[in-house]
Amino acid sequence: MFLLLPFDSLVVNLLGISLTVLFTLLLVFIIVPAVFGVSFGIRKVYMKTLLKIFQWATLRIERGAKEKNHPLYKPYVNGIIAKEPTSLEEEIKELRRSGSGRALDAPEFELSDIFYFCRKGIETIMDDEVTKRFSAEELESWNLLSRTNYNFQYISLRLTVLWGLGMLIRYCFLLPLRIALAFTGISLLVTGTTVVGYLPNGRCKEFLSKHVHLMCYRICVRALTAIITYHDRENRPRNGGICVANHTSPIDVIILASDGYYAMVGQIHGGLMGVIQRAMVKACPHVWFERSEVRDRHLVAKRLTEHVQDKSKLPILIFPEGTCINNTSVMMFKKGSFEIGATVYPVAIKYDPQFGDAFWNSSKYGMVTYLLRMMTSWAIVCSVWYLPPMTRQPEEDAVQFANRVKSAIARQGGLVDLLWDGGLKREKVKDTFKEEQQKLYSKMIVGNHEDRSRS
Repeated sequence: MFLLLPFDSLVVNLLGISLTVLFTLLLVFIIVPAVFGVSFGIRKVYMKTLLKIFQWATLRIERGAKEKNHPLYKPYVNGIIAKEPTSLEEEIKELRRSGSGRALDAPEFELSDIFYFCRKGIETIMDDEVTKRFSAEELESWNLLSRTNYNFQYISLRLTVLWGLGMLIRYCFLLPLRIALAFTGISLLVTGTTVVGYLPNGRCKEFLSKHVHLMCYRICVRALTAIITYHDRENRPRNGGICVANHTSPIDVIILASDGYYAMVGQIHGGLMGVIQRAMVKACPHVWFERSEVRDRHLVAKRLTEHVQDKSKLPILIFPEGTCINNTSVMMFKKGSFEIGATVYPVAIKYDPQFGDAFWNSSKYGMVTYLLRMMTSWAIVCSVWYLPPMTRQPEEDAVQFANRVKSAIARQGGLVDLLWDGGLKREKVKDTFKEEQQKLYSKMIVGNHEDRSRS
């Protein structure tokens, strides 16, 4: 029989004690508070401590940069070209006057008009307000994460040691802890919803389903060390409505679902995600679509309309942008969610990149790489604002209603309101955008011709 040496026995005992202590701490300080929806305030103390460390590190870096006489920050501006909001007609009129001294209505067409479109095209290429929304925003302060600002180089031995210590803490302590919490939350979600799914429909099933979802999402939130501040909770979405929010990250779902109970909408997946979806739909009426069904707008609208017409069903959670934007802007909302005539509950989500960048650049990182980056960040800090419910006005069409909701979210979250489609992340500009400019120019020329004919 193999006998353990005294040293080996000691190591095994210490390992067993460490695992027992770790599991006890997880149970007492994370899992149990998540079940009851309470917090001991540990994460806020952790955040304040990090802020003090960041402030000290940034001051030290600024002093070192000043001593070495090299610029530390890039000047941040919303655009590199100064522009004033003017119409096509006004700009061409000004161009003609400065070039030839003749009024706009003198000729029907001037060759100089071409220069207007050339200039606008070059400005758009140089100051592209679309492409830069799909890359992580650069910070003006260092948070001890090597990927947040390339301007911060080696300054001193103390800062280098501090960065190395932070790396050890993030990868050797926080990462295993967060993986364990994420595994616990997902396992409980699959197990809990599957068990609840076998219960007969009624208040008991609804009650248990709600609390199983909330408990598991709160555990997953703690797996990211997410510190969330919710504002105006009296405006939280109600049954029979649609909750729409700006989209920065896949974790937007658990950020909102850890404070409310929603019916999710999405495409059916395979693998682990498919297992989770099949378990969730047993306990709650989520709306999942096959890949072929997603392309059928009428079928999607019909399914959503049937859901919201039943006032006993949960509010639907939708991200109308259709893709992740880098936490600086809100891009065009797809009109489908606004055509079905339901009450819309807007929600604005704004992340604080100081502790970790939540933006998912899906064209650059896969889901596994993205989650690894998230779980090795210091924390995910964000604010959520529940805006008053909005309904479509009689004179509004779906596009106007979508734009009104988008503008309200942008104002509340301090985000730039853009009219561009987020689909430009992977697709070319639609011909309709080019045709719109052509129509404006043609209308200007034809309109002047008709006015002269009448006179």
